Amino acid sequence: MVLLRQLLGDVLRRLRVRQARTLREVSTLARVSLGYLSEVERGQKEASSELLASICGALGVPLSQVLREVSDQFALAELQHAPVLADAPEHERLPMAETVSSTISGPEFDGFPEVKDMVAA
Repeated sequence: MVLLRQLLGDVLRRLRVRQARTLREVSTLARVSLGYLSEVERGQKEASSELLASICGALGVPLSQVLREVSDQFALAELQHAPVLADAPEHERLPMAETVSSTISGPEFDGFPEVKDMVAA
């Protein structure tokens, strides 16, 4: 099972590393202990909305962008581990991977390029 806190931590860490920033620097700007920020990034602690806003502020990234990326990754994880529900009513079924892939690969997709690449693979 994929945990939301793990995906959120992965996204936050990836953003920090892309900016070549240290845990210490971000924790100081976000006014959170270095240890706690490390636990959030490793998916060991659930961050409050206030803490997430503070971390995002320290990274200079809108919280909505972080949540969008987490949501996209969560959706992919669900699709990869979704059971086949042949006997379930149509409205309860998850979309087929092929359907989602063609929808995501269309020109209307405005999400993250790495998610599009993962779906296409």
